[in-house]
Amino acid sequence: MELYKEDSVQDDITHTFSDEYYDFEEILVDKGQGMVRIDKYLADRLMKVSRNRIQNAIRVGAVRVNQLEVKPNYKVRPLDKIEMIIPRPPDEGGRPKPEHIPLDIIYEDEALLVLNKPAGMVVHPGVGNRTGTLVNALAYHLADHTLPVMEGNQENRIGLVHRIDKNTSGLLVVAKTEYAMTHLAKQFFHHTIERRYVALVWGEPEPDAGSIECNIGRHPRFPTMRYCFTDDSEGKWARTHYRILEHLYYVSLVECKLETGRTHQIRVHMKHIGHPLFSDDTYGGGEILKGTVYSKYKQFVQSCFQLLPRHALHARSLGFVHPDTGTWMEFESDLPPDFDACLSAWRTYVLEKKSKLNEGAHDTE
Repeated sequence: MELYKEDSVQDDITHTFSDEYYDFEEILVDKGQGMVRIDKYLADRLMKVSRNRIQNAIRVGAVRVNQLEVKPNYKVRPLDKIEMIIPRPPDEGGRPKPEHIPLDIIYEDEALLVLNKPAGMVVHPGVGNRTGTLVNALAYHLADHTLPVMEGNQENRIGLVHRIDKNTSGLLVVAKTEYAMTHLAKQFFHHTIERRYVALVWGEPEPDAGSIECNIGRHPRFPTMRYCFTDDSEGKWARTHYRILEHLYYVSLVECKLETGRTHQIRVHMKHIGHPLFSDDTYGGGEILKGTVYSKYKQFVQSCFQLLPRHALHARSLGFVHPDTGTWMEFESDLPPDFDACLSAWRTYVLEKKSKLNEGAHDTE
């Protein structure tokens, strides 16, 4: 992605990293560079990034020089090493159409809002999903609000610094100011935002708690899927911490804590260790992988698939530092009805199975 303007001074761009919502850059300043304010220096070199946005990034500590935070009036010196995190430039396609779609907002102030996204809702417009998305709903809800400045307000993501899959339910934070957006982007980049998910997976992961780590990238054969690469040649590094919350014979209720936030990360990682998410057709969890061969059991599992006709994943908790107040904020979300109904069915199944086993033990005494 081209971020830099032509310039007679040739800086050494030592590292570039792009995520869906922000860019990370490292620049080694040329040895012939004269002393100039860092906000002007970066504004002269970055395309589609305003000086105001750069100043916001500096103020929240998203720009560092020689590993130290600086102020906007810092004078760049030869051979300085600059690191910066900047929200991504806008996509083409214009402002999204506001649509009056109900939102389950659990917290809102002048800087941000936190909401519960229902399963089935796409986060932002794309091919085949131009309307009915969360961004369309946010455009309506925030119509009278001064939205984050994204170069002419053409951004079709409206304050988003992360997302969850269409068929994942749960918590999202949305920035309402450019300062809040930059501050939250910095927290996501440094993995200081806490995100915990609840998943129902096939089988029982061993050990009961652990970490899954690999590079995640596009599947070599199926472009809509992601794949866990065991070396560093492809994909981006990803780590998920998990622990079993409840053993349910052939499935387990698991809590997953994200250290990174790659596309389909939990689904790919659980598939990688042999425990796909229950009812996840994309990654192999939409068929019976554990259990008995009896038809009654098969009928039970099929009924659970009908209760939860999407992958069993819910973004249950979200914690972050508020950009304006500096206070730690944490939010919790209850399981939605479809997930709760499926989980209740499995709990009932386990209780009945234990009861039968106890009755058989008594018969042999």
